[in-house]
Amino acid sequence: MANEELLYEGKAKKIYRTNQKNQLRVEYLDQLTALNGKRKDVCEGKGALTNTITSAIFEELNQKQFPTHFIKKTSKTEQLVEKLDMIPLEVVVRNVAAGSFATRFQLPDSPRFSTPIVEYYYKNDALDDPFINEDHIFYLQLVTKEELNCIREQALTLNHALLHYFSDLELDLIDFKLEFGYDHTRQIKLGDEISPDTCRLQDRHTKDSLDKDIYRKQTGNVVQAYQEISRRIQQKKETISHVSY
Repeated sequence: MANEELLYEGKAKKIYRTNQKNQLRVEYLDQLTALNGKRKDVCEGKGALTNTITSAIFEELNQKQFPTHFIKKTSKTEQLVEKLDMIPLEVVVRNVAAGSFATRFQLPDSPRFSTPIVEYYYKNDALDDPFINEDHIFYLQLVTKEELNCIREQALTLNHALLHYFSDLELDLIDFKLEFGYDHTRQIKLGDEISPDTCRLQDRHTKDSLDKDIYRKQTGNVVQAYQEISRRIQQKKETISHVSY
């Protein structure tokens, strides 16, 4: 492990080469960022919590045969994943008007959409990840029309699954960001993470945010919110295990 080459260091994780050609090691960091990395703070324990949450969700998706890069959690802050050639697109699925969508159209937060809205952003830090449409995507040759249809279908399928998953945790899924890539056979698979860093989640009863919006808006303790989500996930696992037994 000490000799593994650092391939990439992002806002919240490091990615290392392993001795397996098509596998990478991901290390989650105790970092919080906002405004596309312009604001950054160290938050002790956050990396372990993010890794625990996203590992649990990816394990669930793998069990449902959803194509992901996740292989296994290997330590408190690390996981082993399949190497993907990442597509420079951020795919956002929205169930409720919130965040930049509410700001862009001057809408109050909280109206729920009758059907989910899918948005695309060009993943480019130098350009602040601009909002783009399908014509832009094809002009930039990011993916083909068939591949974009596949990505959209996977995103909506995942939204359906996650709505139910988080509902079991007494959480409302407001919106979330996804990233996809090609495996060594050119199959499109889900990469990156699914966690409170990439999702907006609200407690169903109190409507309190339990995600990175707490940091963006400086309204509370992020670690406590992530701990609460981790606790609910563990409780769900124990309940399922008890029923199965």
